[in-house]
Amino acid sequence: MRDIHRNNGSALLYFLRGFVSPGVGHTAEDLLQETMLRAWRKLDTVPTEPESQRRWLFAVARRLAIDAHRKRQARPAEVSLLDTEPAGFGSEAANTAIATVTMRRAIGRLSTDHRSVLTELYVKGHTLDETAARLRVPVGTVKSRAHYATQYLRNALINE
Repeated sequence: MRDIHRNNGSALLYFLRGFVSPGVGHTAEDLLQETMLRAWRKLDTVPTEPESQRRWLFAVARRLAIDAHRKRQARPAEVSLLDTEPAGFGSEAANTAIATVTMRRAIGRLSTDHRSVLTELYVKGHTLDETAARLRVPVGTVKSRAHYATQYLRNALINE
């Protein structure tokens, strides 16, 4: 086993580093160790001729690297505790709730004409031409009302 490791270990490690991305669970060293462990367990089947022996070890190492990659893909990504931020006072849920209340108030302050244009365009998904036809106003009026209404809502969110 010492001869097998001495003759092939550094080449196998170099080979395995090409398979392993930095920062993943299975390092190239782990895969090399597993390759040598498999060789030790099946020492009677490892070829004795140096070139055949190297091919056998590289095939085992390659299969181990592929299996490790597949195993990582099959389960959710691990997150380090260092990557997480503690929940603060301004949590995302609270910010969303505040923005929703602010938006509802601002929409309530819009004129009926401005609100109906926004409803037709953004809630019902009608085009400018369809909205103009449904509200019986020119397309330019629809554009103008939509512009001023969205500007008002944007300012309401920024200022509150």
